[in-house]
Amino acid sequence: YTPGSIQGRVLEIGEDTYTRRFGLGVDRVDILDASPENPTATFVADLADGTNLPSDTYDCVICLQTLLVIYDVKAAIKTIHRILKPGGTVLVTVPGISQICRPDIDSWGDYWRFTTLSARRLFEEVFDADKVFVESYGNVLTASAFLYGLVIEDMTKQELELHDDNFQVIIGIKAVK
Repeated sequence: YTPGSIQGRVLEIGEDTYTRRFGLGVDRVDILDASPENPTATFVADLADGTNLPSDTYDCVICLQTLLVIYDVKAAIKTIHRILKPGGTVLVTVPGISQICRPDIDSWGDYWRFTTLSARRLFEEVFDADKVFVESYGNVLTASAFLYGLVIEDMTKQELELHDDNFQVIIGIKAVK
């Protein structure tokens, strides 16, 4: 992610892990969760609906590995756009090549896998095309390792850094309102 994107007022989905790790100059962090059982949630809402989320409020929204469990992904992207301040940035990751996400499929659903092309098209329907940046991460080895259940510690830095657009394991999206 672009250094300096996580700043000002931030909304992160589920927990504030990435805000704490990468945020610089963060004034306030809100946490969105669909479950009322999350004691750290500032907002309990469905991102696809989001009617109780304030418009034009956030300098940054962090939405990692979340869109796959939201059936109405287009509505969720529209909500993200609506709650960002003008000039605000959303940072998103979505799965490309992956197995079914347990236990999410049983709790929320597990609806989507993406490519750089589908991610770009979805975000360009809402954000200006010249403000949408999409990149894939992965290669044949990392895709195979992931499907076999290996973890990052099982791989070398060199193996992880090789990117091959034919094996899109994770897709990263940055879009600016």
